[in-house]
Amino acid sequence: MEPFKVLLFSLAIATCLACTLLLFREYRRRRLRLLLWSALCFVGLTVNNVLLFLDVVVLPDGDLRLPRLVASLGGMLFLLYGFVWEAES
Repeated sequence: MEPFKVLLFSLAIATCLACTLLLFREYRRRRLRLLLWSALCFVGLTVNNVLLFLDVVVLPDGDLRLPRLVASLGGMLFLLYGFVWEAES
């Protein structure tokens, strides 16, 4: 079961990181602010996935729930702010 967890969490981290990089690359090309806010959201989600990997696989006796929640909340707040800001523009 352990190799499956490592594979699953690694794929989740790689997917979020790929989305982050692709969104930043497209933001540099088009300069659309919503792409920037989406990329920053995925930064938070990537950090959340890395902390989840550390919490479950590396440090199973530790509790990284609060940092994980803070990272995902920060990412979602970036996206929410971007949605509100773009709606007003």
